Amino acid sequence: MSEFLAEFPEYRDTVKLDALRDTEYGYLDEQGHLYLDYTGAGLAARAQYRAHTERLTGKLYGNPHSVNPTSEASTELVERTRARVLAHFNASPDEYTAVFTPNATGAARLVGEAYPFTRRTRLVLTFDNHNSVNGLREFALRGRARTVYVPTRAPELRVDTSALTDVLMHGRRGLFAYPAQSNFSGVRHPLDWIGLAQGLGYDVLLDAAAYLPTGTLDLSVVRPEFVMVSWYKLFGYPTGVGCLVARRDALARLVRPWFSGGTIQAVSVGMPWHTMAPDESAFEDGTVNFLTIPDVHFGLDWLTGIGVDVIGTRVRCLTGWLLERLSLLRHSDGTPMVRVYGPVDTKDRGGTVAFNFLDPNGHVVDERLVANESTAAGISLRTGCFCNPGVGEGAFDVDQRALKPLRDAKISSMDEYIHLIGLPTAGAIRVSLGLVSTVDDVARFMAFAEETYRDRVPDTTGLPPRDRC
Repeated sequence: MSEFLAEFPEYRDTVKLDALRDTEYGYLDEQGHLYLDYTGAGLAARAQYRAHTERLTGKLYGNPHSVNPTSEASTELVERTRARVLAHFNASPDEYTAVFTPNATGAARLVGEAYPFTRRTRLVLTFDNHNSVNGLREFALRGRARTVYVPTRAPELRVDTSALTDVLMHGRRGLFAYPAQSNFSGVRHPLDWIGLAQGLGYDVLLDAAAYLPTGTLDLSVVRPEFVMVSWYKLFGYPTGVGCLVARRDALARLVRPWFSGGTIQAVSVGMPWHTMAPDESAFEDGTVNFLTIPDVHFGLDWLTGIGVDVIGTRVRCLTGWLLERLSLLRHSDGTPMVRVYGPVDTKDRGGTVAFNFLDPNGHVVDERLVANESTAAGISLRTGCFCNPGVGEGAFDVDQRALKPLRDAKISSMDEYIHLIGLPTAGAIRVSLGLVSTVDDVARFMAFAEETYRDRVPDTTGLPPRDRC
C-alpha cells in the first residue's frame, strides 16, 4: 500500500469512499465478492433501496396520465426528476429537455427512428461504438442515407481527429454519433468533436453511458443535440430507466414514425388524423416508469454528495496501478502473460481495461475458460466483444479482406463466425473499476491472474459453444 500511495498520492483524497465500502456497499465484502464490472452496471447503495421503500410505503402514487391525487403525486415527482437531470448536466430547461426511456439503447432508437434520413443526408459513426449506436445504420438505410465509419488506430484504438475531420468535410451532412468513452477500451474521445461536427453542419448524438459514472458533462459548454444516458451505469439503481437528453430545437426536427398513448395531443379514429404532444411527452411512449423514475433523483443527489471528481480520482489511480501490474505479469521464461487493448496509461481514458491472457506459447487463453474460472473465484468481470464489434475488429487486427467471407455466409453459431474470419478467440477480458473499488480489489485480481495463468497451457476441452459475442 505504501508503494502504491507513493506513486498515486492523490488516492488519499478519496478515503471517504472506503467508509462507504464498509457500510453502504458492505454486501461486497460480506459475500466475499470481487466486483470488476462497473462498465456493465454500477452498484447501488443500501441507502438507495431504503429511499425507494420509504417513498412507496409513505404515499400513494398512480398513473400520471390523469389529474387525480395519486396521478398528480406521480407527475410531480417525475417532473422534479426531469428538472434534476437537467441540473446535473448544467443544461438550461429553455434549451434542453430530458426524455425518459427504458435505457440508453431506447434513447438511441428514439433518435434513429425519427431522424430525417434521406438520400441527401448521411450517418457518420466511429468504429468505436456500442451496437445500440451501430444499429442506427438500419434506420439510415431505410431512409436511403449512406453510413460512413471512421476507423480506430492501433495500438491505442483511438480515432484520429484529422481523419474524422476529413470524413465530416467530404460528403453530405446529417448525423454524427460517437461515445464520450469507449465501453471496450476505456478511451475517452474528445468532447471537442461535438463543436467540430456541428460547425460542419452535423447534428451530434453523444453516447455518454460509459463516461458519466466517473466524468462530468456540462451542456452549457458543449451542446450536442442528443445525449444517451443509462442511469444504472452511474449508480446501480434503478434499472429500466434511461434518458435521452435533447436540445429542444433538435427534438422538434424529429419525425416520429408512430404515435401511442401519452404521445399525442389529440387523435381521431373516424378520420385518420392526429397531432403530437408539443413537448418531450411526444417521445415517452405509454406510461413512464413513474414508481422508479424518482429513484434517479435520489441517485443523482447521492452521486453529487460523494463527488464525481472524487470517484474519478480513485478510478484513475487504481486503473493506472492495474495497467502497470498487468504489464509486469510474466511467465517463468519471461514471456508476457497479458496483451492489453487500448491505452496502457491513464491519459484520456476511463477505468475500463480490456485484455487477454496469453499462455507460455503466446496463444490467447480462451475467454470462456477465464469466465468460468473467475466466476468460481467469486469475481465478476466481463468477457466477449462487449457489444462493440468495431473496436474488437481493430484490437484483433481484422480488416475488410478478412470480413469479406461474411457477405455470402450463413452463420448459425458464434463459433462458425470466429472460424470463418480467423479470430483466435471470441473477444477479450474486461475489468472495469468504479465507485467503491479499492487497492485490495486490484491486488486480489492480480493474485488470481498470476496463480491461475502463469506457466499454464490451459485445456479447453469441454467448454460450451459460444452463443453470441
